[in-house]
Amino acid sequence: MAERAAPALQAPSPPADAPLAGPPLTHLLYLHGFRSSPRSFKAQRLADWVAAQRPDLVWCCPQLPPDPDAALALIDALTGDWPAAGMAVIGSSLGGFYACVVAEARGCRALLLNPAVDPARDLARHIGRLTAWHDPALSFDFGPEHVAALRAMAPATLHAPQRYAALIAEGDEVLDAAEMRARHAAAAGLRVIPGSDHALSDFDAHLPWLIATLGLAPAGH
Repeated sequence: MAERAAPALQAPSPPADAPLAGPPLTHLLYLHGFRSSPRSFKAQRLADWVAAQRPDLVWCCPQLPPDPDAALALIDALTGDWPAAGMAVIGSSLGGFYACVVAEARGCRALLLNPAVDPARDLARHIGRLTAWHDPALSFDFGPEHVAALRAMAPATLHAPQRYAALIAEGDEVLDAAEMRARHAAAAGLRVIPGSDHALSDFDAHLPWLIATLGLAPAGH
């Protein structure tokens, strides 16, 4: 009988809660999704955790304008003097796309939550007068120029995958989970969860992973 070939050796996968490489974080930025706000459940949950467990961190969660260029200008104005080595950006949906843009420009760490891969394509069908999720009385115009801005700022490649982590829900009803997985397959931290949804309604169950991935042990630990 012919001998069976020995299986190829593979490098062991890092533990699920292995933190992204880098020095301890001192600054944390959260970027919300399209039509969302700092009032989103995930943003508020993280803000509460930082206030209770890591008040030493500089925390920033701005209301992003619908104009992508204006959104990046605001992010730069608020965080331009932050140290790249000590900062991380968390982004949800469109905020995940912006987080990639920021991380590529600044060389910081990024943790993405159901991140938009091609928002120019996806949001082209939403051109018009829109309302904000958390305040339907608030409306804004989203036009072709905003789609063009998203297309122009999209990073062709994500460099240094050791700086990236992504949490992707198979049950996302808005974005294609397979496309998100393919885009972020090389990320140092990749957690694909069955079910759930675009908003990550079960976010509390994944908060310990997020905290561990960012290396954010509570103060004094």
